[in-house]
Amino acid sequence: MTKNIYIIRHCKAEGQAPDAPLTEEGFIQAKELAESLSDLKVDRIISSPFVRAIQTIKPFTENKDIDIEVDSRLAERVLSTTFLTDWMEKLEETFDDMDLKFEGGESSNEAVKRIVEVVDEIVVSGSENTVMVAHGGIISLLLNFYDKSFGFEQWMGLRNPDVYHLKVTETNANFNRLLKD
Repeated sequence: MTKNIYIIRHCKAEGQAPDAPLTEEGFIQAKELAESLSDLKVDRIISSPFVRAIQTIKPFTENKDIDIEVDSRLAERVLSTTFLTDWMEKLEETFDDMDLKFEGGESSNEAVKRIVEVVDEIVVSGSENTVMVAHGGIISLLLNFYDKSFGFEQWMGLRNPDVYHLKVTETNANFNRLLKD
């Protein structure tokens, strides 16, 4: 059986904190996203608990009349709980060394483990078409899990919002970007 997982990166937000809301532009993007995905057949919607992720998918859920399931495993990956002036270089290092871990943060492998658990549960569920809303860091690690060529450079190329279609069968998993320039 084929499972379709539509992975959405949240729209533009006012910050990185869990309670950071969408910007005014982000709310407009969320409505446009809902419209552009209106033909999608969806059985289930799972979101990060972060406000910006929930606000991103809210217009879509209202159009489809589907409840949002909140899953903390879709929260953004914490690189470190201490301020890193060179955080971009540190982040890049975590794509090269998946076990690298900074103070208070989680390694890439730890983050991958939790988001792959969500995907594995979707695959064995009765849902054929699932929308999953999360964040650039955790999404890029998931895509890297399925295609090692998706790394730091591709993370830098992600947009707000962004949408990928992950297709999982018994023997294969592949993805493609749905939002075009």
